[in-house]
Amino acid sequence: MRLFGKYLLILFKSQMQYRTSFWLLTFGQFFIPFSVFAGLYFMFERFGQIKGWDFFEVALCFGVIHMAFAISECMARGFDMFSSLVANGDFDRLLVRPRSTVLQVLGSKFEFTRFGRLLQSALVLAWAISQIHVEWTFLKALTLLFMIVSGVFIFTGIFILMATMCFWTIQGLEVANIFTDGGREMAQYPLNIYQKWVARFFTYVIPFGCVNYLPLLYLLGRTEGSSALYALTPLAGCIFILPCLLIWRFGVRHYRSTGS
Repeated sequence: MRLFGKYLLILFKSQMQYRTSFWLLTFGQFFIPFSVFAGLYFMFERFGQIKGWDFFEVALCFGVIHMAFAISECMARGFDMFSSLVANGDFDRLLVRPRSTVLQVLGSKFEFTRFGRLLQSALVLAWAISQIHVEWTFLKALTLLFMIVSGVFIFTGIFILMATMCFWTIQGLEVANIFTDGGREMAQYPLNIYQKWVARFFTYVIPFGCVNYLPLLYLLGRTEGSSALYALTPLAGCIFILPCLLIWRFGVRHYRSTGS
């Protein structure tokens, strides 16, 4: 962690060399999801609710998933930009260093400007929490925290899978954005508003449902059966990253270098 902290310090100093650009990018990142949230607000202003969900319940879902995506995009940006390391042969240098390749790729890129997006989602989340009618307990607060952590692990795992493809395709595949940008847009609503096969896929394969839907039912007191199981579902998102790391190790072992 000390080494990772040094990576962050170096990257922060480099990005602050152009402070005007840094603050303008941060300001822009604040308003990008704001426009999406405005569309969400006007939709509920017109229709009132969606399949039994009111505005602030969906806003809670929105805040959680966008905050998780912002944190993951900050920390895992190195995996998102990994194709350039493979194409330029720079990944070879990472292999001869006595540290984990995962740590080095994480430290190769960190987008501090994404804090604007993080701040916006945090404001939405705080507003939603203040407006919904929930009797907050320590376990519910812990569940909400793990919802965000679980989302971070899921998005980071997807970024790792996208990067692993580059060992065979050299360039990143745009189809993978279906599960990052597309997953973020889809998961900002409770999953039960979609077709059943969509909800099942994003619960049992890519477990976004364990971030934004099942634990949300627990927070709102709408569970059927044992509520403890609903509270524990965010752990599935944390577990999701483990097979992603195994696939990454498989890809590293089969990496053949650039030949240069």
